[in-house]
Amino acid sequence: TMPRKRKLLAQLSALQSNSSCPQINALENLNTTPGGDCSPKSSKYFVTEKRNSSRLEADFFNQPCVSLAKSFLGQILVRRLPDGRELWGRIVETEAYLGGEDEASHSKGGKQTQRNAAMFMKPGTLYVYQIYGIYFCVNVSSQGEGAAVLLRSLEPLQGLDAMRELRRTSRKAPSKLLKDWQLCNGPSRLCQALGIDKAFDQRDLTQDTDIWLVPGQDLPGEQDVVTTTRIGIGNRGEWAQKPLRFYLRGNKFVSVVDKKTEREMAARGHLSCS
Repeated sequence: TMPRKRKLLAQLSALQSNSSCPQINALENLNTTPGGDCSPKSSKYFVTEKRNSSRLEADFFNQPCVSLAKSFLGQILVRRLPDGRELWGRIVETEAYLGGEDEASHSKGGKQTQRNAAMFMKPGTLYVYQIYGIYFCVNVSSQGEGAAVLLRSLEPLQGLDAMRELRRTSRKAPSKLLKDWQLCNGPSRLCQALGIDKAFDQRDLTQDTDIWLVPGQDLPGEQDVVTTTRIGIGNRGEWAQKPLRFYLRGNKFVSVVDKKTEREMAARGHLSCS
């Protein structure tokens, strides 16, 4: 798995570096007709992607929360802007929120409110909430009453200039140009870069025309996934220590790296080979 993964990352890196200038042209040339091939013609990777796959269906989302959180890694999130341009990003970091018993979940105790209603809807429903009255975070409902997966970070694949512009306009203070790895490395940054706000709450990923998932080509194996604690949980007792965050090891687009856990994984890998 790892050699294929490295090859894919090299291809994506080459794609990004080669298209830094003509990125907008590539986006403008997208065929946005219904059912059409929406991939940039210059990218072999995306042409293959679109030919061999369609959006992920309901059965993909209909799995337990932890399983779904892991299954998201390596899948491609697609966001179609109002002008027809498409933004593509590979999911590289997620967190599971298990509902009822989970003290860190918005649905703890099984309490359903107007705000968290999407967490109780069918798997594949988007739950978008606001933090600090400014930023948005996007989650996807799973199996289980009130359970959902937070999408924490993406590896940008297509539409980086558009993402950069969306990030720039959503931030109050003027700042220097964002690097590729800074575009979607965190839940609120991800939402800014893709133009996701409260209007996306309760949308169905299996049906929506503005946002959906397509299967990734080179999905990670267990040895590629780091399992660690969630971010920013605070005083939630044992739930602050539960291993419910998952990310792709060695991926520079992840928001927070757990070096200790990665060292332990490496040590176990070394021992298992001896």
